[in-house]
Amino acid sequence: MTPITTNEALAEFCARLSTAPFITVDTEFMRETTYWPRLCLIQAASSEHAGIIDPMAEGLDLEPFLNLLRDEKIVKVFHACRQDVEIFVRLGAMPKPMFDTQVAAMAAGFGEQVAYDSLVRQMLRIEVDKGSRFTDWGRRPLSESQLVYALGDVTHLAALYPKLRDRLAKEGRLDWVTTEMEGLVDPAIYDTNPENAWKRLKPKKFSAKYLAAFKAVAVWRERAAQERDQPRGRILKDEGIDEIAQQTPTDTEAFNRLRSVPKGFGGSRLGLELAEELKRVLADPEAHAPEMERPAHRQPAPPSVVELLKVLLKAKSDNAGVASKLIATSADLEKIAISDDADVEAMKGWRRQLFGEDALKLKRGEIALVLSGSRVEVVEIEG
Repeated sequence: MTPITTNEALAEFCARLSTAPFITVDTEFMRETTYWPRLCLIQAASSEHAGIIDPMAEGLDLEPFLNLLRDEKIVKVFHACRQDVEIFVRLGAMPKPMFDTQVAAMAAGFGEQVAYDSLVRQMLRIEVDKGSRFTDWGRRPLSESQLVYALGDVTHLAALYPKLRDRLAKEGRLDWVTTEMEGLVDPAIYDTNPENAWKRLKPKKFSAKYLAAFKAVAVWRERAAQERDQPRGRILKDEGIDEIAQQTPTDTEAFNRLRSVPKGFGGSRLGLELAEELKRVLADPEAHAPEMERPAHRQPAPPSVVELLKVLLKAKSDNAGVASKLIATSADLEKIAISDDADVEAMKGWRRQLFGEDALKLKRGEIALVLSGSRVEVVEIEG
């Protein structure tokens, strides 16, 4: 098996895929010691053609393949797509429209976050050889067994996708997956602008001084990780951001008294950089603190109501053959327990029809949960 390493071969391969209604896509990458994923392979297939692209090949222009990802006439099929899409978004190609078989499998009754090899085994009766799963994809040349393993990821997916799609369509659930896919193509999910890094974290205080420091440290860490191409955690752990925001150290000795920063951090180049940044924003915290509304104080969710909702959710998910995680989260249940008007996904669209309406009825005492054999059933309570 020979990977695609020339622009001519890539153009020919992409031309063959361009007439397909769908293509399956997977990547192999390395990022254990880096911030930016190092793209090592791209695998793609239709129902008729399959190939492996070597993005590390000298002079290879990926634009023909990126154009396929941008072509909205072609459905792009992934399994657990998040990291693959992150790579392609950085290359300037958001795959649209998209279909994630892991999400689809949750709607089709295969459980929560079903693994690719498990889904292939259950739907295609094929056992995936895992021998090359943990391998150095950046080393060249790749062995035949590595290439066979990599190509199998998309050829099996090309056989699996129509079966899974048709099953969902027959059950009236294809729209459920389409709705989920709309969220996965939101560019904000893949935003790596350092200025927005603090938004992914949860501040514990809301004073101007704390928030100014909190944002400054998060932005600094993101920028440092990107510039040095190192994982965020190697620069500073998440808990270090909160501790620094609370203690606001600005010199070597103060940094080295903190529990969540690496030993000797204060006197390092990174520590000196961060100290200067903290001095800058703390000179005028009001000007540098992000605008945030303090969360309104609310009563805790009644534990007994939350537990009842969990039982209802399990019953509904089991009876419908849908992963409960796809219907509602624990946070959703707590908010529903507190308010009938909770602004959560579980109270919208198909989730409300499947679970949300009965959740409200359970709270009002209009339905009850009864054990029938080994199953929990929902029964109406006559007034």
